[in-house]
Amino acid sequence: MRLWSLHPKYLDRIGLIACWRESLLAKKVLENETNGYRRHPQLERFKNYSNPEDAINSYLFFLFLEAKNRGYNFDLSKIEIKKLEKIISLNSGQLDYEFAHLEYKLSKRDRLQFDENKSKKRIICNPVFFIKDGGIENWEKILDT
Repeated sequence: MRLWSLHPKYLDRIGLIACWRESLLAKKVLENETNGYRRHPQLERFKNYSNPEDAINSYLFFLFLEAKNRGYNFDLSKIEIKKLEKIISLNSGQLDYEFAHLEYKLSKRDRLQFDENKSKKRIICNPVFFIKDGGIENWEKILDT
């Protein structure tokens, strides 16, 4: 499960669809509607918020908006509409790590998106997060790329 901190505009089609699907699974976990993935490290960012369900619904809402912007038909009925901005802190090092990880994936599967992302001067996150100074989050499992 990969719940990207990056703004969804950086994701290619495959990444956006996978993130939507995996985030819906995370929503089920946070709502105690499934037994799997309860200890998944990326859920920590949502569990630490005062209302985890609102946080994941807001995160999903921003994925939905990006999908709609691209002409995709994500099912809005799967989430509660919550537009909460800047509610979860995110270390700047985590954002950088995720961007590098995504770029590695895109270099193999979507050169157009890869090149478009490389042209960005400043990387932004999903609006549910706010950036603070810091390294890679302690819950992240570092992958060799």
